[in-house]
Amino acid sequence: MPAAEPLLQLEDVTRRFESPGVTPVIVLGGVSLEVERGESLAIVGPSGSGKSTLLHLIGTLDRPTGGHIRFGGQDLTALNERELAAFRNRQIGLVFQAHHLLPQCTVLENVLVPTLATPNEVLRDGAPGRARRLLERVGLGARLEHRPGQLSGGERQRVAVVRALINEPQLLLADEPTGALDHAAAEQLGQLLVELNRDVGVTLVVVTHSPQLAARMGRTLVLRDGRLQSQ
Repeated sequence: MPAAEPLLQLEDVTRRFESPGVTPVIVLGGVSLEVERGESLAIVGPSGSGKSTLLHLIGTLDRPTGGHIRFGGQDLTALNERELAAFRNRQIGLVFQAHHLLPQCTVLENVLVPTLATPNEVLRDGAPGRARRLLERVGLGARLEHRPGQLSGGERQRVAVVRALINEPQLLLADEPTGALDHAAAEQLGQLLVELNRDVGVTLVVVTHSPQLAARMGRTLVLRDGRLQSQ
């Protein structure tokens, strides 16, 4: 049987920032990467090495200057902005260092926000029950009606993880998810990400400065001088 196709493929991806009269800044100089379905991957490297830029390209929040990004064989660089937004809403979950929760909304309402944009009625109709189960899974079953200001930093970040998973994406991207947390909360969140990767089956790519979080992933790559290298 032929080998299963990787979930994510980057082929010679570059990102260059240009301004009139200024020498172009090359952030990524030809990144190639394959991520298998169900894999957990950490990307580490010094500050300014382009880790967040790379994650934003994978998450379709930015477009590469050159190269191709394929997801399940589909060339994402060929999609227009509307198609990318629909793809991102359905297939990719995003978690950032800042939780970006809406302060006026409850925990449950925050988790359900991404479902408002999905055209899939079955997915949307099942979202409240799915949200409650996921929040229970991450230890927040008693916090459904609380607002973000009533939660700890670690709890807010767990809500952000559940929100990223509510549309059942195939890929979860996390950009420094433990960066704003204390040691205990960071350990708990790291364990949660590992468990979700194992139990839910979501493919996980994490950008981090934390050696402890990187060590929990199945594979670690280093981004240096705009290129990925094995650790």
